[in-house]
Amino acid sequence: MAGSVGKEGKARGLGRAALSLSLQFSDARHRAHLPRHRVARWIRAALVADAQITVRIVGADEGRELNRTYRHKDYATNVLTFDYEREPVVVADLVLCAPVLEAEAKAARIPLEAHYAHLLVHGTLHAQGHDHVRVADARRMEARESELLLALGFEDPYAR
Repeated sequence: MAGSVGKEGKARGLGRAALSLSLQFSDARHRAHLPRHRVARWIRAALVADAQITVRIVGADEGRELNRTYRHKDYATNVLTFDYEREPVVVADLVLCAPVLEAEAKAARIPLEAHYAHLLVHGTLHAQGHDHVRVADARRMEARESELLLALGFEDPYAR
């Protein structure tokens, strides 16, 4: 519903939601790729409600431990979303594993910044209840991600 107006009169999906952002780096190698204003812009683009979001950039060990503890999968994954509340304010932690994102961006031959933007949008959508377990839900979520990333000036991540 890009551009629609919700009952509170806020534009939905246009980056106008209020965002309280905490940006943490346990793996500081990628700090230069993630200036706070860009991270906030990418997340805000995907928000349809006000939010309090912590973004933590981690190394492989912490990423693997979190994935093992919370998803029972013994490997580091690119992004983990911990959503605690969706209304009236979205409250979530997004954990991105720097070495995994770096390897994926290199393998896909895309800029690291574009991959971070994609996964921050992806995680933000998860924090608001979007999912991709069922095929129809995955198509809707991917279409929304593509729409948002194109609006942010990035290539469609699913057009490759």
